Amino acid sequence: MSEIPYKIYLSENEIPTAWYNVRADMKNKPAPLLNPGTGEPLKAEDLYPIFCEELSKQEMNNDDQWIDIPGEIVDFYKMYRPSPLVRAYCLEKELDTPAHIYYKFEGNNTSGSHKLNSAIAQAYYAKKQGLKGVTTETGAGQWGTALSMATAYFGLDCQVYMVKVSYEQKPFRREVMRTYGATVTPSPSMSTNVGRKINEEFPGTNGSLGCAISEAVEAATSQEGYRYVLGSVLSQVLLHQSVIGLETKAALDKYGIKADTIIGCAGGGSNLGGLISPFVGQMLRGEADYDIIAVEPASCPSLTRGSYVYDFCDTGRVCPLAKMYTLGSNFMPAPNHAGGLRYHGMSSIVSQLYDDKLIRATSVKQTDVFAAAEKFARVEGILPAPESSHAIKVAIDEALKCKETGEAKNIVFGLTGTGYFDLVAYQKYNDGVMDDYIPTDEEIAKSLAQCPKI
Repeated sequence: MSEIPYKIYLSENEIPTAWYNVRADMKNKPAPLLNPGTGEPLKAEDLYPIFCEELSKQEMNNDDQWIDIPGEIVDFYKMYRPSPLVRAYCLEKELDTPAHIYYKFEGNNTSGSHKLNSAIAQAYYAKKQGLKGVTTETGAGQWGTALSMATAYFGLDCQVYMVKVSYEQKPFRREVMRTYGATVTPSPSMSTNVGRKINEEFPGTNGSLGCAISEAVEAATSQEGYRYVLGSVLSQVLLHQSVIGLETKAALDKYGIKADTIIGCAGGGSNLGGLISPFVGQMLRGEADYDIIAVEPASCPSLTRGSYVYDFCDTGRVCPLAKMYTLGSNFMPAPNHAGGLRYHGMSSIVSQLYDDKLIRATSVKQTDVFAAAEKFARVEGILPAPESSHAIKVAIDEALKCKETGEAKNIVFGLTGTGYFDLVAYQKYNDGVMDDYIPTDEEIAKSLAQCPKI
């Protein structure tokens, strides 16, 4: 057995005290957010009616490489951070591969995922601004769960619009949110103007993250003392999630390990962006080189089959325009079981990195993802979230390539969370009734045709 332990732990004193802002090192900055009415670039103050003021400033900050983490947030992080970097010895043995496989496990908190890293930051800034509460959307429910925990900690009201199909598929995740005091509404609902409009345009729809975002923004802007917070996509979220990558790199450095391949699931970009940011920073500064892979569902393939254009971040078209790889804001993803990856677009940061060929992307089918998840669970002892399992699938594929070539590559992937609230999905896979829906070129082209002409 190698001298490298199963779990590489950092000490409490090694928790990052500053977030890393990869935009400061990017030669090609992400394109600015645009006002949908005028087409003009937005300033931080233009976002104040929607987002907290400090978060708006972070959203627009392309220059500061490091942004200090407030002490209250660091203290909260200490309840569950640093998270372990685990050497997957058992998976390596099962695959009979010379590759060394590591995963950064973010599921060791009650929310069951990495989402708490940004949720506590956004709740902190809302409380600091003196707000009454926040509104948000959630797909699989991990973000809504994390935010309900964070708002309970700071004594804020929390209103969650949960994608309807996930609301129905994951009732226990919903109940965790309610236990922490959140109000949870299936989206699209009939309680907002935009929800009623979407239901009229798409009768019987299962909903999407784009729909839920529209409703949450309307709810925030129509109530005094409320602001909207988002769990992925935005640059501020990727900033907060950089703690994942910073800890991962510190743990690897502790044992002199150089990653060759880094893999993350990609929906809106929060987990992937947080994991890869410090490593991409090294690439941008000419200090190192890595093979970075974004893995998305074949049912919602924004990077691999979308277009790099300006588009609305939400289906109701009430949010600013962002330049991103998108399938079109009207794209209604199939009701697959990786609810956190059912988003029509990709983070502007991740999109720019992909367009600059600093990272690559692949898409995988749902049944293949669950086959990989079960293989991982049986040998590593953790039931992974469906979202995380996309990264597991490709990590296994890369390890098997090493078996063919004899290369002992170091493969690192992000295990974003646990799948214990996703047992309906596992049941469908085990019963053989899970399907693999892949959108046609015509469906995607029809949706993209409705993108604004910028």
